[in-house]
Amino acid sequence: MDTFFLPHATMGKMDSNPIMEFLRSWKDVVRVPKPKSILIVSAHWDTCDPTVSVFPYVHETTYESEDSTKSHLAKFKYPAPGAPQLGMRVKELLMECGFETVHEDSSRGLDHGAWFPLMLMYPEADIPVCEISIQSSKDGNHHYNMGKALAPLRAEGVLIIGSGGTINYAPPYIPPLHAPVLSWAIEFNTWLKDSLLSGRHEDVIEFEKLAPHAKMAHPRPDHIYPLIVAFASAGKGAKAQLIHHSWQRGFLCFDSYRFSDNVETSF
Repeated sequence: MDTFFLPHATMGKMDSNPIMEFLRSWKDVVRVPKPKSILIVSAHWDTCDPTVSVFPYVHETTYESEDSTKSHLAKFKYPAPGAPQLGMRVKELLMECGFETVHEDSSRGLDHGAWFPLMLMYPEADIPVCEISIQSSKDGNHHYNMGKALAPLRAEGVLIIGSGGTINYAPPYIPPLHAPVLSWAIEFNTWLKDSLLSGRHEDVIEFEKLAPHAKMAHPRPDHIYPLIVAFASAGKGAKAQLIHHSWQRGFLCFDSYRFSDNVETSF
């Protein structure tokens, strides 16, 4: 099973844009075999130590529906089954690879890092979903090792998705939808794309030191760490493929990547 890095957004009035249309076409365009379960590495679950969801029921509510500051997202539902057995398997793999502390969470609902892409990719909501947290207080190597530990899941029918963004910039004001892309954002995103497509994973792990405009693109590393987990979990010989590219508002980049042992072409 290939691994993926996908962006997420907060659904607003627009119900159609390039990234949403791409995700809706997932089954026809990407053609991934239907997984037994899905593991989401979400930028919106940030903890001191790795934490896995062992929620045992159908996700009737979302994480945002329990947070009064995110009431605009509370209306969205994605009633997929929880995947507690996958959560325990994830914990087992991490601890076998030297992660001394891995917590379990049996109550947290899916956040929009999970339900935004999945409600478009798999609207039937019939595949069990588990989330694992990132640790923004730790570095890229920590997340690379996390991904390596999760690699055996690919042979067990688990679809591993890192959910974040290649750029996570908060502008002082919201630009128009079709505003020109900011020059620094193009430079950072091009550097990241070239690094991934040429297999320079070590550079991506050290992006804060090596990438142009790294602190502009990622004031905090939470949205790029799921990318590192995704390519690390694909295995040492895996290649990257850019499977979607689009921009909005001059700074929102929705680049999506596939990590596979058999990549034919890339944008």
